[in-house]
Amino acid sequence: MFNTRFLSATAVALFAGCTVGPNFESPGADLPGSFRGDDNASSESIADLPWWKVYRDAKLQSLIREGLANNQDLRIAVSRVEQARQAANQTRSLALPSVGYSGGATSGRNQGGAAFGKSGDSGSAFLNAVWEIDFWGRIRRLNEAELARYLATDEARRGVIVSLVGDISQAYFELLELDLEREISVRSRDSFGKSFDLFQSRLEGGIASKLETSRAQAAAAQAAATIPEIERLISQKENQISILTGRNPGPIEPRGTLSDGSDLDRVIPAGLPSAMVRRRPDIRQSEQLLRAANAEIGVAIAEYYPKIGLTAVAGRISPDLSDLTDGKGNAWSVGANIAGPVFQGGLLQAKEAQARAAWDEACIRHEKAVLVALGEVSNSLIARQKFAASRVEQERAVAALNEAVGISSERYAAGRASYFEILDSQLELFPTELNLARVRLNQYLAVVTLYRALGGGWSPGSVSSAKEGL
Repeated sequence: MFNTRFLSATAVALFAGCTVGPNFESPGADLPGSFRGDDNASSESIADLPWWKVYRDAKLQSLIREGLANNQDLRIAVSRVEQARQAANQTRSLALPSVGYSGGATSGRNQGGAAFGKSGDSGSAFLNAVWEIDFWGRIRRLNEAELARYLATDEARRGVIVSLVGDISQAYFELLELDLEREISVRSRDSFGKSFDLFQSRLEGGIASKLETSRAQAAAAQAAATIPEIERLISQKENQISILTGRNPGPIEPRGTLSDGSDLDRVIPAGLPSAMVRRRPDIRQSEQLLRAANAEIGVAIAEYYPKIGLTAVAGRISPDLSDLTDGKGNAWSVGANIAGPVFQGGLLQAKEAQARAAWDEACIRHEKAVLVALGEVSNSLIARQKFAASRVEQERAVAALNEAVGISSERYAAGRASYFEILDSQLELFPTELNLARVRLNQYLAVVTLYRALGGGWSPGSVSSAKEGL
């Protein structure tokens, strides 16, 4: 009769329990209808594409796949996700009964239960269970907080993927641009060398001065001097890519070339800010941390209320080891306990105030994450537009200077122009070509930063979700 009433009362208390503290509501954000710098706002976004459809260079795709498999930062992030998952599992276990066992056997003289002056032995074996009834929802709030932290860690892993894809892509395009700079430097060195040969032959024929040959020789040497520095930067960039992909520093071969950038003039949709907020891993992470902070308020409030627990013990005990199996030593007990605070010197109030302050901090961090994201997307959009306009003008300048070099060479050969016309045109062409190469690079990098700022690159089809198994 006692057992039936006790279990019925327990069930009523359990099902009648409540969860104290505020329930989480996803924070609203004052988002604009479109990004600044997006003149063709639409619901489509480049970030909805997997990275292999954005970066179509076969070598770059191979490097990204290698990085996703071997990069140490990503492997660390995966390990942190597993740690967070197991921490969540530990907290979840608090809602279940804890079952253990104990036992012992003794033998001696003048032991309890034995006659004075005689020897005796005794033994016991028990199974015990302890269960805290989550009447106020303290454990449920703890579970909610740990689950949110686990999901936040999973979002951080996705953020590492987004950064890794962007870092490898950026470094690869920078490497291709350095290759182009070396090509321009070699071509300029050879062009100055041809001028030097022309002036030298005319000097030997007595129709040119030493000043002309010296200036041409100096220009060729200056162009040649840039080549070792560019090659140094190429080696460093190759080492950077190697480390990003988890391999020892070494060459990156074979590789493509930096195109003229005209393919980047096509429309690349950014999408809507509301979609970006749902996609970016860092914003998703901050929202999960906000959820955890909200749950911690409930945990702090639950500390004001008493903790209700159940205990049960079943086993055998006997003053004589031989009696453990005869049924006479059966023992069991069922009990309940309650404990709660009366006076804590302001401790509980301080814990609640701390939890609410942590919630305020999480809210501010979330707001900042959204604003930073909006700024990054806008900066990338504007940069892409301006670099495209700059590339057009640089291409015009290069074309005009190439024409000027040809005309001045013809005029000099006909004796109608001085050597200054050739050298001046060549000296202007060399840095202008380098500037054009850098503007083309910046156009590519603007797409890389836009794709990263929008949260592209971690599509579920390319990476596994750590939510599996929880």
